[in-house]
Amino acid sequence: MADTIQQGDIQQEVERRRNFAIISHPDAGKTTLTEKLLLYGGAIHEAGAVKARRAQRHATSDWMEMEQQRGISITSTVLQFNYLGYQINLLDTPGHQDFSEDTYRTLAAADNAVMLVDAAKGLEPQTRKLFEVCKLRGLPIFTFINKLDRPGRDPLELIDEIEQELGLQTYPVNWPLGMGDRFRGIYDRLRQEFHLFERTAHGKREVEETIIPLGDGQLDAYLETHQFEYHQLKDEIELLDGVGESLDLEQIHQGKMTPVFFGSAMTNFGVKIFLEHFLTYALKPIAYQSNRGKVSPTEENFSGFVFKLQANMDPKHRDRVAFVRVCTGKFEKDMTVSHARTGKTLRLSHPQKLFAQGRESLETAYAGDVIGLNNPGMFAIGDTLYVGSKLEYEGIPCFSPELFAHLRNPNPSKFKQFQKGVSELREEGAVQIMYSVDEAKRDPILAAVGQLQFEVVQFRLLSEYGVETRLDTLPYTVARWVLDGWPALEAAGRIFNAITVKDSWDRPVLLFKNDWNVQQAIADHPKLRLSTIAPLTQAVSTK
Repeated sequence: MADTIQQGDIQQEVERRRNFAIISHPDAGKTTLTEKLLLYGGAIHEAGAVKARRAQRHATSDWMEMEQQRGISITSTVLQFNYLGYQINLLDTPGHQDFSEDTYRTLAAADNAVMLVDAAKGLEPQTRKLFEVCKLRGLPIFTFINKLDRPGRDPLELIDEIEQELGLQTYPVNWPLGMGDRFRGIYDRLRQEFHLFERTAHGKREVEETIIPLGDGQLDAYLETHQFEYHQLKDEIELLDGVGESLDLEQIHQGKMTPVFFGSAMTNFGVKIFLEHFLTYALKPIAYQSNRGKVSPTEENFSGFVFKLQANMDPKHRDRVAFVRVCTGKFEKDMTVSHARTGKTLRLSHPQKLFAQGRESLETAYAGDVIGLNNPGMFAIGDTLYVGSKLEYEGIPCFSPELFAHLRNPNPSKFKQFQKGVSELREEGAVQIMYSVDEAKRDPILAAVGQLQFEVVQFRLLSEYGVETRLDTLPYTVARWVLDGWPALEAAGRIFNAITVKDSWDRPVLLFKNDWNVQQAIADHPKLRLSTIAPLTQAVSTK
């Protein structure tokens, strides 16, 4: 009987959970939207502006010192809150394109994605790139077209761009009434009602709105000074109703149709409506692929995987935290779990509920939740934790870096701090670390997607470990993993215009100056299998 009750509890908890990440190009307003979702979800009482002056409070999700100095997001955080009976896990991702690999890892732990688009710019390169990752995972995508309080492109043109460039069907759930200074509100097509707004100072608090059903006689009085926008909206809605797609929940959950919302995160216009509709149509926690096939989130035994490691979230305690996505069953404090990679048994005594930098003790968690675990060097990104019979989820791949530099420690007395800092930053995935195959060359090679990653590593080594460093840039732009390991590389013989290094798992990697050199190597060595993504397995190939 007890087992039946627990199974029912698990089912009920999974049903009310919603987990999502926001993807966007830098400066589309991602951190602002994140704060406004927290505001309407009751998790914070007053929102801060992203590019706030020092006198204003910093954005809740951007807690690292460097983020606060620059007004950008450069690390992932988790924000958990309750709203309308739902348990919401918002996986906030870096807004800066130099940290796209951190976003890839976070998307591995997400069940849904919110694609944020600047109404003036439309689809931008980073948005397209992250969309492809969502597409590979089959994630449902919800589109929020932002900054309607500023002049922007025609809404119909933006909808058409999404359909043509991304191959997605669209269903505009709401439609804007005006734009820029004339932005007055939105029309909710599903509820058939107008939401008319009054501006507040930078949207610090919930916006005042008047809701009027379609056909209500009050509407003309409210829109007396917006007759042109009102008639334009009616014409466009008639067009959408006539030739547009119908809302199809199955297509949404398969990632083939995107519900589209218009609004302004800065002024709060349309944020509440978006959140309410999103919770209704978003996918609940999904089944993940493992060595046993897809595992249902309602399975009784707990399991989960590590998708992020973060060092020094609390600089006073020099801590390291592993972010674990719960995939199945019920997690309980003090439970004993198995660690798939090492075969060891662990007791999880101090689990934490995460909210940006803030943390509190956690007693239970269910599929879709993210828990924080103290990490004394035990965990690696992609590790599976489980109870019961052996279970291992698919790993999280590394992507090909484009910038390489030797990291030098000019102060020998700081050797231990340097080694510790490099090791911990590598573990959390702040940057990829490679090494020369010549044992005499001990300086690590930083391998990054963007220049800012180098700056962050040096900044954090100095601020968190007290180590000044210098970089010597290497003349390479392409990395390729040798899929069949060291024996295949030795059999291939000399490879021109490339150097061989090893990654942190002792796997061979070839560095090339350009793509032309890669193609030349493939032509010269047709049996040598090269990959832009590191193998999912972390097993070390025998030299």
